[in-house]
Order: sequence, then C-alpha cells, then structure tokens
Amino acid sequence: MKKEDKVSTREKILHIATALFHKQGYNATGINQVIAEAKVAKASLYYHFPTKDDLCIAYLKERHRKWEQDFRAFLRDKPNKVIAAFDAIIDDNLKNDFRGCSFLNMLSETPPQKTKIFEALQYHKLELQKFFASELEDSELAYQVYSLFENAIMESQLFRSQAPVLRLQKIVVSLLDKHQG
Repeated sequence: MKKEDKVSTREKILHIATALFHKQGYNATGINQVIAEAKVAKASLYYHFPTKDDLCIAYLKERHRKWEQDFRAFLRDKPNKVIAAFDAIIDDNLKNDFRGCSFLNMLSETPPQKTKIFEALQYHKLELQKFFASELEDSELAYQVYSLFENAIMESQLFRSQAPVLRLQKIVVSLLDKHQG
C-alpha cells in the first residue's frame, strides 16, 4: 500500500468518525458503524487507530484544530474579539442546530480513568482560556469571561435558544465596562 493510500484511508476514517462523534456522541457510535460508513476494512481502521480511544483522541485533536480555525476566522475582523466570541456561539448554534461543544459533550461520556481523552479535552479548554487571557489583561476577568462563555454554550444547547448567549454577552459587556471605568 502506498503512503498516499494510508493517509487517505486514515483521513477518511477520521472524517467519518468526526461526523459521527459530533452528531451521535462517542458512546452511541460503534466501530462497526465507522468502518461501514468509511467503507474501509476493519484491519485498516485498526492499523491507523488501534483502539476506539485512539480514534477518539484523533477526533478531539482534529475537532480542536477545526474549531480554532473557524473561531479565529470568525473573529478576524471583529474589533472586540471577546464580545464577538459570543456571536461565534450564536453562529455555531445556527450551523450545528444547538449541538453544543463537542468537548463538553465528550466529557459527559468519558470516565475519569480515560486520562488521554481527558488530556485532549483539557487541552482545548486551556487553549480557550488562553484566548481570553490574551485578549484581557486581567487574568481573573479573563477567567470570569471564559466561564460565562462556557455557560453560554451549555445553556443555549440545553434550552435550544440564543437567549442565554445574548444574556451572558450583556453581562460580559457590563463586566468589561466596569473593568475599563
């Protein structure tokens, strides 16, 4: 098998797993479904991903890469990236039918003893915290805004509404105004 074929097969498997894990969740997605939808042999899947956890970690890494790329692109021309981050949630809710955060969804399905998966989940959230810290000079304020951002994602998913995002965005505006004044 040529190297290009291996990369192509790996990417195909990862693409299908990403779509299924994002849509159905990790536990509801079986390896046999991934194999069938990717149209690959079981040996090919296990060659690239020896365990379902390995596939999950690759999914989380790819999801983080794609999320960060889309998030940064959304914010690129926005004058206030902190406030615009909440608009990014609204945009994502419209595109993904209030599916919420893939990382928080995965967290709810993952027992703590799966440390490598937990590390991938934590990495994403730590990078998000770094984003807010880089935009705001006050680390405590950055963490408060990060926490409100996370809450906006969860509440909008739970209630299938943009109202929590808008409400929490107003709170952030107020916090920023107080911090500047």
